[in-house]
Amino acid sequence: MTPHLIVTDLDRTLLNADHGLDDITVDTFQTLERQGHMLAIASGRHYQDIREIRRQLGVNAHIISANGAHLHGPDDQLIHEILVPQDIVRALLEMDVPDEIRINLYTSDRWLIDAPEPMLLAFHESTGFTYDVVDMAGVDGHQVGKVLFIGDAGLLKAIETRIRAHFEDRTHITYSLENSLEVMEREASKGQMLNRLAAQLDIPISRTVAFGDNLNDTDMLQNAGRAFAMGNAHPELLTRAPAAELIRAHTEAGVAVKLRELFAL
Repeated sequence: MTPHLIVTDLDRTLLNADHGLDDITVDTFQTLERQGHMLAIASGRHYQDIREIRRQLGVNAHIISANGAHLHGPDDQLIHEILVPQDIVRALLEMDVPDEIRINLYTSDRWLIDAPEPMLLAFHESTGFTYDVVDMAGVDGHQVGKVLFIGDAGLLKAIETRIRAHFEDRTHITYSLENSLEVMEREASKGQMLNRLAAQLDIPISRTVAFGDNLNDTDMLQNAGRAFAMGNAHPELLTRAPAAELIRAHTEAGVAVKLRELFAL
């Protein structure tokens, strides 16, 4: 058996419509691990949030969190991280944004938000991960892996334009959902962290398999040896990563079904 590195996004990719794991998904990943394959979860979520999903999967997967800002090993040790410079964090927090836009920070150990937004907690109900409401004026911007602006897609586009005008050359800007504008340091992305992890594990990039559904998965699918886009993927993802094969939707356990086909499980 030739080991592969299998890396998957979570929301609208590995997780079902209830933000949980189907039995076939758990069984598939545990079987692949027993066969000697390497596993990784790459998500825009916070590391602590992903760690609980990994526990539910029952595997020893690496974790790429905050869209590539952090890489943790199966033993929970931090391997590498790329933080947003403090001056950029402070500048983003000082922007004048509409009241209905929620400003969020993922620090190394916390999710901070500027005002309560119970709707956001539905995504994290299965893990119990939650935010802390803080006054952003008192945040120094230290140890931030990702800045998120969450709200109306039209308002976010205007905010994105302003951020690009000032920090295009120093940031990686993407969307994990159409209502979630996400800002990381320029070198932080799922694809770049996938390359780093494959090199560390001494697995050629040709033996990497990646699954995703949205724009923050773009360079991961572009870089992987085999790339798969979910049936529910953002239409623009298929344009940006044309080599990706379209598979079943996340509501049909598309990742597990394709893996069982690829590895004859």
